[in-house]
Amino acid sequence: MNKLSLLALSAASLLASCTSNKQTESTEVESTDTIAAVDLNGQWYMERIAINDYVFVNPSEVVPDVKQYIIFDDSTYCVQTNCNSISGAYIQKGDSITLCDGAMTEMACENMATEDMLRKVIPAIATVTVENDSTITLNAAQTSEQIVLRKATEKK
Repeated sequence: MNKLSLLALSAASLLASCTSNKQTESTEVESTDTIAAVDLNGQWYMERIAINDYVFVNPSEVVPDVKQYIIFDDSTYCVQTNCNSISGAYIQKGDSITLCDGAMTEMACENMATEDMLRKVIPAIATVTVENDSTITLNAAQTSEQIVLRKATEKK
């Protein structure tokens, strides 16, 4: 198999993994084209990762001395926790977002609360909402799962 065929196969596989995680409804309104896309580019600290009001983790409380964050750069994301990283592609259209399956390191860590919660929540993320100039929320379509992010203002 030549390099071009392999590249095309990889791209098709990535696209399939992105689209297979989200269920689309035939009654979906096509007005998302008119909604301006939220500018995600840059570094965002994870403030809260929640399954619901009772099951959640606040990364800065779990490991206070370590900044845990997500970097969005064009069409890719990279999550850095206190121990592991997760990366992949994302697709954004208006306020809709799909975080595609990607790579994840799997080091055993003393505290893996953030990673455990992210593994559950990331596949369900479907929309992004702006809270204010420096806070956004990634929301699940069917549940109360969410990731609250705060824009990093200091230089890396």
